[in-house]
Amino acid sequence: MSKVYWVSVYKSVSDQAALAAYAQLASPAMAAHGGVFLAKGNPVQIIESGMQQRVVLIEFESLEKALAAYNSVGYQAALKALGNTAIRDIRIVEAS
Repeated sequence: MSKVYWVSVYKSVSDQAALAAYAQLASPAMAAHGGVFLAKGNPVQIIESGMQQRVVLIEFESLEKALAAYNSVGYQAALKALGNTAIRDIRIVEAS
């Protein structure tokens, strides 16, 4: 299986403190499953129908590792810290 990329787009965030608490827990949970953060933050340029929304891009060696990271105790704790303060679109895509 090819590498996969976890792409998170934050459509809205209502509590920056909750987002910070989430990030403190989510980053090590992703890394524990081999996740490598390639990019995170707001776009530096928007083209076509793009929107000014936070984006996070994480590379994993496989879909299994990405899903293991999502389902891990550490990441589930991060989601609990985030609560319902963010609306996100998360996609996992295979490398070409």
